[in-house]
Amino acid sequence: MSIIYENTHIKIETQESEIPWLKIFTKHPYKEMSEVPSGIKHELYALLDLIEKEMIDYYAPKKINIASFGNYVPHVHWHIMTRFEEDSYFPEPMWGIKQRECKLQLPSFEIFCQKLIQRL
Repeated sequence: MSIIYENTHIKIETQESEIPWLKIFTKHPYKEMSEVPSGIKHELYALLDLIEKEMIDYYAPKKINIASFGNYVPHVHWHIMTRFEEDSYFPEPMWGIKQRECKLQLPSFEIFCQKLIQRL
């Protein structure tokens, strides 16, 4: 994992995976979204929207998965994942049952992150 963006309220990290996967965290350890001040919520949603659109444009995935669990890490954060019919878990969630062995040939995640950073 590495941080690719941060400001006063939010940070965006990469997640090691076979698929392009980012996570957005609030810097303050809010436990639930209802605790997050409305201005930071708007910022989170704007970033989710931007990341989703950039992933669709760059990767042309079958689906984008956005998830917020926080059961192990009780800190507001969102996972944004590009999904492909050929990935190892599709149509299961990435935490689900592996469906197949797969080696995706995707455009560079590093270049995607660089382009995203320029948009942020």
